Amino acid sequence: MPLTDLNNGFRDDEQRRRVQRVVHDRLADDRDPQECRFLMRFWWQLVMPYQEVSMNQLSLNVGKPKLDVIEALISAIRSSHADIDAWITAAQQVFPVIQDRGFEAVQNNER
Repeated sequence: MPLTDLNNGFRDDEQRRRVQRVVHDRLADDRDPQECRFLMRFWWQLVMPYQEVSMNQLSLNVGKPKLDVIEALISAIRSSHADIDAWITAAQQVFPVIQDRGFEAVQNNER
């Protein structure tokens, strides 16, 4: 399934940015570089009209819980703006903000 239509599914830029914040802050964990790379390619796909990442690539590189959430987002984008808002709320409840533990560790060692 091509993902080139996703950039047209948002109510406005603010809704798209909110979705991108969830993907970036709650799904793309750089402690798993491969998964993070493909989630960030998906993040970029939300803006671009060309193919940045495919569903096949996502399914091969993203873990099941996050892949399920991404698939739900794609469905919401193709359904309605209200479904996108509901997706944002649900994803924020399930996935906490990823803390940069590497940065925190360096900061704590400097004290």
